[in-house]
Amino acid sequence: MRSAVIVDVVRTPSGRGKPGGALSAVHPVDLAALTLRALLERNGLESRQIDDVILGCVSQVGEQGMNIARQATLAAGFDESVPATSVDRQCGSSQQAAHFAAQGVISRAYDIVIAGGVESMSRVPLGSSTAEGSPMSPTLRERYPEGLVNQGVSAELIADRWDLSREMLDVYAAGSHARAADAVAHGLFDTQVIPVPTPAGVVAADETVRPATTVDALAALPSAFRTDAMAERFPDLDWRITAGSSSPLTDGASAVLIMGDDVAASLGLRPRARFHSFAVVGDDPLMMLTGPIPATRRILHRAGLSIGDIDAFEVNEAFASVPLAWAADVGADAARLNSWGGAIALGHALGSSGTRLLGTLLARLEHSGGRLGLQTMCEGGGLANATLIERL
Repeated sequence: MRSAVIVDVVRTPSGRGKPGGALSAVHPVDLAALTLRALLERNGLESRQIDDVILGCVSQVGEQGMNIARQATLAAGFDESVPATSVDRQCGSSQQAAHFAAQGVISRAYDIVIAGGVESMSRVPLGSSTAEGSPMSPTLRERYPEGLVNQGVSAELIADRWDLSREMLDVYAAGSHARAADAVAHGLFDTQVIPVPTPAGVVAADETVRPATTVDALAALPSAFRTDAMAERFPDLDWRITAGSSSPLTDGASAVLIMGDDVAASLGLRPRARFHSFAVVGDDPLMMLTGPIPATRRILHRAGLSIGDIDAFEVNEAFASVPLAWAADVGADAARLNSWGGAIALGHALGSSGTRLLGTLLARLEHSGGRLGLQTMCEGGGLANATLIERL
């Protein structure tokens, strides 16, 4: 059977997703276009060789509307004959884009595909896509009469269910910054990060990593998601999630070059990894962020593997409670989890995060000599993707 292989992964630096952030002056279409163009240039390809471009994006309105994948493909200078489509599976949008791309290659519907994602949270703020209405229809409210909650409250519910103390969350968050800062200092992201020209100069490093972060400093932060209404609804919650134990609003883009192993051989390109297995699940939409747990169990079952067989894990740090609960529930070795830092430090540019994590996972396997890597992400609405790759 044909394998879908990863030939290259690139990403922009992570910029703070607010006005004045390092990437806030760059239109999201142009952010994505930079990653598309870089993949062609780095691998000596012509755009007409690309069968499709699949990009994830969560807030597909305004500057990110009108099928941003198509706009980015044109902005990148690709031939007009190259098609493109945009995917929204919430935070897992670009991970899902990679799944669709790899599955298309395996089925021989595609030979070469670029999958990726983009989000400019400084220019298209979180919640923009529901600014003029609520997705809670009357029928949906009949099923969930008390209503669902935002992700921060879900993170609190997870911390409560898994008995994760405020100190545990703060220690984990400080560790994410320390691990990311160490990875940056040792140049571990250098092969994947591409510079971004801006009116203020070239941005070549992640803006979101804070090496000086300490547990004591995080301990002084107030709860970020407690409101009177939520406190009344959940009177037993301790409200321990803060801005410091949450991923920051982020701008960024990332992309991965995927093709058949036979195509890579014919082009003289070196496959770096192959897609081994895929899984996607739905889970409790109130807890919302627990999906990585059943997604991990499903993908391991499909692959005939145990958690101990996996050499590296990338579990998106939407909030510190998510990877901590995941590791406790599935029995993962904490030393193999997000060892170069995670989204708390490296940022969570929603639509881009899936392929950003994929690039980190691949680089970690290459650096350590590991063979198997597992990536999973919690997603809005109680969803999760899981991806298993094998280093070649």
